[in-house]
Amino acid sequence: MGTSAFILMKKEEYSSEKLLADSIVVAFRANVMLYFDNSKRFTEDGSFTYTTLTIRNKPSNGENKHDFILYIDSPDNPDIEFYYYEDLRIDPDESLCKVGCIENVSNAEELIFRFIYEYLKLNPDNYFWTADYDWVYSWEDMQKLKSLPYDPDWCYKNPKLI
Repeated sequence: MGTSAFILMKKEEYSSEKLLADSIVVAFRANVMLYFDNSKRFTEDGSFTYTTLTIRNKPSNGENKHDFILYIDSPDNPDIEFYYYEDLRIDPDESLCKVGCIENVSNAEELIFRFIYEYLKLNPDNYFWTADYDWVYSWEDMQKLKSLPYDPDWCYKNPKLI
């Protein structure tokens, strides 16, 4: 399994339905394909835990080699808890949760850039975090990166040093 990434947002503002709706709008604006088969996962007691979306580049020659899976978790899913405030130099008073898990960033960096750029444009108070790295990307960081020539390693570099 490769490196994961997450959207960080205020816990009190998170809902599965809003992330799902925003993802549809973002896919439209980023000009990418979105597959959703409404396959939900539940706990043994019937509580919703998560569903997934597949985000893909639109094929230009019949091939589609790059895609990623985006997880839409229940607000009650303990996996969305966020604990890395100090490591990422984020004020713990923000009370964030990690949602919109991208299971494997590798080989989908350009697609993720386009998707996250549009997502943060729609939700400028959220962040994007590539796990295992000690920084996050804000809307301002994404705007700065968009103004530069595309770097395929963008999500592995500290945006404050670019």
